[in-house]
Amino acid sequence: MALVYFEGTVKPAGGNHDPESASHRLHKAIQGLGTDENAIIEVLAGHINYERQEIKKMYKTMFGQDLVEDIKGDLSGLFEKLCLYLLMPSRMFDAFCLRQAIEGLGTDEGRLIEILCSKTNGEIQSIKEEYQKFYNRSLEDDVRKDTSGHFQHILISLLQANRSEEQEMDDAKVQKDAKDLYEAGENKIGTNTSVFNAILASRSPPHLKAVFEQYKNISQMDIEGAIKDETSGNLCKAFLAVVRYIKDPMDYYAECINKCIKGIGTNDERLMQLIVSRCEIDLKDIGEAYLKKYGESLPLAIKGDTSGDYGKLLVKLATPTE
Repeated sequence: MALVYFEGTVKPAGGNHDPESASHRLHKAIQGLGTDENAIIEVLAGHINYERQEIKKMYKTMFGQDLVEDIKGDLSGLFEKLCLYLLMPSRMFDAFCLRQAIEGLGTDEGRLIEILCSKTNGEIQSIKEEYQKFYNRSLEDDVRKDTSGHFQHILISLLQANRSEEQEMDDAKVQKDAKDLYEAGENKIGTNTSVFNAILASRSPPHLKAVFEQYKNISQMDIEGAIKDETSGNLCKAFLAVVRYIKDPMDYYAECINKCIKGIGTNDERLMQLIVSRCEIDLKDIGEAYLKKYGESLPLAIKGDTSGDYGKLLVKLATPTE
C-alpha cells in the first residue's frame, strides 16, 4: 500500500535556524520599550517545535532568564496563552490538552477522543509518560475517574497503545472484522460494544478503511449509520470520531476547526489546541480540505473570527510557508 505524506504549514527554519539570534530577537521584543509583538510572532511561527525548544534553552543560557516566565510577565490574554502553547514540547502539550479536557467542570469528551484516536502507539506512550511526569498522576487513572460506561472503555482501549501498525492488507481478516462488527451490532438485539472497542482500537488505519468498505457490502449500510442506530451519547460520538478520522483525517480536522469558528462565539481554547497540534504535521492538507468543504480558505476563516495579536499569530500558523 502506498504511503501518504501530509504537509504542515510551519516548516523547519533549517539553515536559517540560529537559536542565539532568535533569543536576542525575543529578548529585545520582550525587554525593550514596549513589546514587539510582531517579532514574537515571526520567531515562534517561523520555527518548528524542536527548534523552539533549542531557542528556549539558548535564551536561558544567554540571559539567565526563563523565556516562558518572561512571556508570562510581558503578555496577556489569548496571545500569551497561544505563545505558551507553542513553547511546550509536543507530547507535553498533548498531555496538557488531555488534562484540560478532564479537569474542571464537565469533561470535553470530543477533545479526549480527538487526541487519542489520532496518535500512534509510540506517541500515546510518550503522552502517558509526560502526563505522569508533569502532573504526578496516571492518565489512565484520571480517565477512569472522569468517565464511565462504554465511553470509558473505548478511551481505555485506545490508551493501551496496542493498535496494529501493519500496512499490508489481509482480506480474510478484513472480512472477518466487518462480519464481526455486523454481528455485534445490527444483526443482534442489543450491541456488543466490546467487539467495536477491540476492532476500532487495535487495527491499523488502512485495515479499518478496508473493513468499513467491506461492512457496506455485508450490511448495505455505512458503518456510521450503523453506529448511530446502535449507540448513543458520548459512546456514539467516540465511535464516530474514530471512524471519521480513519476515513478521512483531513476532512475530520477541517470539521473540528469549523465547529470552533462557526456559531455563537469562538471556541478559542480548542481552536488554539487544534492549530498548534496540527501546524507542523498536516495543517496545509487540512486547509485544502477546509477550502473544499466550506468554500473559504482556513487563514481567512480564522482571520474573520479572531482579532489582535492572537489572531495574527493563529493566521500565521495556519498559512502555508512558501
